[in-house]
Amino acid sequence: MKIHAKDYRAPHGKKVRLARWATKVQPVYKSDKGYKDLLVDDVRRLSELQRTLYASNSYSVLLIFQAMDAAGKDGAISHVMSGVNPEGCDVHSFKQPSAEELGHDFLWRTTCRLPGRGRIGIFNRSYYEEVLVVRVHPEDLVAEGLPRPLLKDKSLWEGRFESIVNFEKHLDRNGTRVIKIFLHLSKAEQRRRLLDRIDEPDKNWKFSLADVRERRLWGKYMRAYEDCITQTTTRGSPWYIVPADDKLNARLIVSRIVTEAIRDLGISMPEVTKGRRRELKEIRRQLSG
Repeated sequence: MKIHAKDYRAPHGKKVRLARWATKVQPVYKSDKGYKDLLVDDVRRLSELQRTLYASNSYSVLLIFQAMDAAGKDGAISHVMSGVNPEGCDVHSFKQPSAEELGHDFLWRTTCRLPGRGRIGIFNRSYYEEVLVVRVHPEDLVAEGLPRPLLKDKSLWEGRFESIVNFEKHLDRNGTRVIKIFLHLSKAEQRRRLLDRIDEPDKNWKFSLADVRERRLWGKYMRAYEDCITQTTTRGSPWYIVPADDKLNARLIVSRIVTEAIRDLGISMPEVTKGRRRELKEIRRQLSG
């Protein structure tokens, strides 16, 4: 089985029903060694593309990871990006907003962390929390200090979707390619992984009662994700729905999505001009003297 990124791309302009999207597919690897060999190849390719991206200094790439708890975001990021030069890549995790962040609009705290030209930025959770977690827990809106008329506005969520779409179009127009990945985990697999966090001592630190409380709201989260993906998938900034029950396979799919997206930018190493060649020739002469 070959991986084609387009197979996991959410349809533009159509309602997304997550129940119709697989959480597990036939793996592309045949053994643990086969998985490692495939990942090494993809990591090498991504490293080369990142080096070209950095040298060309024109585009930037923003990877957004969203998922339910225990879906494997951290693992996907660490394994897929393991070969990328840290100088050209930044990872930011967005948890509960600080008092300063709550004093600004909902896009402010992530806007401050956008990647510069030539760089890859990774958001482990993002401004999408504001139409996912906050939508499931509307009481969180009160903490954001919004004016009372806005809190009662029935079009609040539609307005946020519109703001996000316009924001991502702005980024695209200015050379930032946004790639959004939803790791699609089944409720049964999440249960197994949460139990593992209890049973394995080195995973205990990952577990909290909040994970169980959020799990009880699974249906609400799935509806929020469906609406979010439907409303914010665009041709320029697509969502990819990646089956996440098999962590190893999910990492291979993510790596292919990322490499294809950067490759499609059509970037290349900067051309060496005549003036630059003369400069290099003079440098060589001085070093050889």
